Amino acid sequence: MLHDFLNNQSHSQIAVTLQQCCASEKWVAGMTASRPFIDSNHVLAQAAEIWESLEAADFLQAFAAHPQIGDVKTLQAKYANTQAIASSEQSQVASASNETIEQLALANQLYLKRFGFIFIIFATGKSADQMLNALLARIGNTREQEIENAAAEQLKITKLRLEKLATSD
Repeated sequence: MLHDFLNNQSHSQIAVTLQQCCASEKWVAGMTASRPFIDSNHVLAQAAEIWESLEAADFLQAFAAHPQIGDVKTLQAKYANTQAIASSEQSQVASASNETIEQLALANQLYLKRFGFIFIIFATGKSADQMLNALLARIGNTREQEIENAAAEQLKITKLRLEKLATSD
């Protein structure tokens, strides 16, 4: 169980474990201080509560830990590597055209230049076209709106990574 896995780690171990889920130092410190966790739902509730109490600088620290998708070769490698994860993702990945990948790479660069941080999206189950459409829909937002949007997406990513800890233990 997730809560047992986290509760049984030493202070130094849990910091390393939690950083794999979210790189915000304040979030990691808050989660570490929240132990012991009652159950797995408590872990996820605390993750959200702590995340939502943080400031923009903490969000940006977490965003910076994500790999930047900035060029066509990186995107092609990213999509090729996800084929082994799940068959439901494989069909979506296989449908990514070179044109879509090139557009996504260009849009990612424009997003980074406009906002000063990379595009963050909960990509699980999304095709390259869906991610491109989401990026294009968000690129007209203000920086404040995008920090908020990216923070909401980061929380989804963090929760998924926490849930994966329970199965990898």
